[in-house]
Amino acid sequence: MNSEIVTHADRTFQQVDYAEKGLRNREFVRCHFVGCDFSKSDLRTNDFEDCTFDACNLSMANLQGVGLRNVVFKDCKIMGLDFSSLNKFMFSFSFEKCQLDYSIFYGANLKKMRFSKCSLREVDFSEADLSASVFADCDLLGATFVGTNIEKVDFRTSTNVILDLDLNKVKKAKFTVYQLELLLLKYDLAIENDLN
Repeated sequence: MNSEIVTHADRTFQQVDYAEKGLRNREFVRCHFVGCDFSKSDLRTNDFEDCTFDACNLSMANLQGVGLRNVVFKDCKIMGLDFSSLNKFMFSFSFEKCQLDYSIFYGANLKKMRFSKCSLREVDFSEADLSASVFADCDLLGATFVGTNIEKVDFRTSTNVILDLDLNKVKKAKFTVYQLELLLLKYDLAIENDLN
């Protein structure tokens, strides 16, 4: 098997269908992927640096050991991905208008991560470090936060934020007064807006 690394730099890939295929031993630098289908692809042993994915489908792709450094995902479908298996030394990315439902970030270092206008339903953030991250206009219905560091995380514009304050590090996390009812759900309190 040929294990020589093939490097692609400053290229644009449009409408390429990698679905259910293996793409191995590649290095992509400053590349732009537009409308590409990586669903159920085997992307192990690849590195992506300073790349952008626009309107791509990466659902159920195998990312074990993949390196992502300064990678931006926009309008992508990224369902059921296990981000906890990525290369820990090439691990910086952001998401804008992406569908990340059922993905796993278990134990991942996500400090200062930005999620903007994303669907994060049933995502597992257990044991992750999300400190100082921003969830801007995201849907977190059913997301799991257990043993998660959410110190200084900004949840103020997101919906369906339900987490156990006792099971996570929450110091200086930002919420709105309207989110308090969901945060205190387990205590079965009667929270009212006024005294009338």
